[in-house]
Amino acid sequence: MKPETGKSSTSTIDEDVDRPQVGRRGTRSDRPIYAGHSVPHPLSGASAQGERERKNDPLLQGRKEQDSDRPSRDGSERQARRPKRDVHGWLALDKPIGMTSTHAVAVAKRLFQAKRAGHAGTLDPLASGCLPIALGEATKTVMFVMDGRKHYRFAVRWGEERDTDDAEGRVVATSEQRPTADAIRTLLPRFTGTIEQVPPRFSAIKVEGERAYDIARDGETVELKARPIDIHELELLASGDADHAEFIAECGKGAYVRALARDLGRALGCYGHVASLRRISVGPFGETDIIPLAQLEALCDRAAVGEANLADALLPVTTALDDIPALAVSRADAARLNRGHAVLMRGRDAPVAHGTVYVTVAGQLIALAELERGEIVPKRVFNLAGLHGRARRQQDV
Repeated sequence: MKPETGKSSTSTIDEDVDRPQVGRRGTRSDRPIYAGHSVPHPLSGASAQGERERKNDPLLQGRKEQDSDRPSRDGSERQARRPKRDVHGWLALDKPIGMTSTHAVAVAKRLFQAKRAGHAGTLDPLASGCLPIALGEATKTVMFVMDGRKHYRFAVRWGEERDTDDAEGRVVATSEQRPTADAIRTLLPRFTGTIEQVPPRFSAIKVEGERAYDIARDGETVELKARPIDIHELELLASGDADHAEFIAECGKGAYVRALARDLGRALGCYGHVASLRRISVGPFGETDIIPLAQLEALCDRAAVGEANLADALLPVTTALDDIPALAVSRADAARLNRGHAVLMRGRDAPVAHGTVYVTVAGQLIALAELERGEIVPKRVFNLAGLHGRARRQQDV
């Protein structure tokens, strides 16, 4: 079987980011109304606030006029579509509160005029922080970032449990009890290590082919099964008043901080929900890598007049492959791998390792491959022609 050389199987944002999707019972899945409310809940899709963002966002305005050069209904010519270009690399965006992850990817894709984009793990609209966005060929490496550890800083509000497990939901249980700092610290070891966790009702978990949030917003009971997740670190940072406590957590794949706050509240007998949440890092992307949206927009403005380089905001595609061994090959072997052919290594050049490697020639990534009995078998081939990320983002961009 030849390696994949076209689009990645990872979900990416294409030209039709605003195309409505038909959800359960024919409703638009990006206009959810969650149980008992007339206010759309952002965790089940783009909220009304997100819709207003798109309408008022100058980066996304004029989309319809730019999407086609066909004559409009009144016979006038529409503006030509902005040309897309090959952009390859990772953008560690500091997502602001109130913006959906999908909207953030759409904005980044438009700023870079990139052909393909996708993100490596949804960050709730009410959360801020590190949202790794893959552009171009970097979308082929998304799965390696999604498997990485994530660090969060979050605050829990005691005394109320909500149906969404965050501040946007409907209050479903209350308590007058408040935990002491000592009681919280005593409890934390029970929630560290490999634990069983039931995901939030308003989550993207699929239940018989449907998203849990689609079922929950229709007012139906969502029965989600507990599943094992890893909490590598959970520490109480501060307990400034009786109603709030601040934590830092390091989680593995599939862990929900909202569910963690809910379960802590139940175990303490006082109920609780996430009041604020910030993601500090995802896999290889840390605080020194993230760039605020306003700073990114300013960089793009300077790049448009030749005063800056957009590559300064991008990290290399290989950033996602930090935990994978690299293997350098000759140009002749690189040419064979680029065509999808396996390469047999002999003598001193024969690799002693086995498993997944990323292959380079003259320092440039050319393929993800498997080593099988001294043979390099390409699985995904990369074409990095065009704009691509630098070795590390410059902090003064």
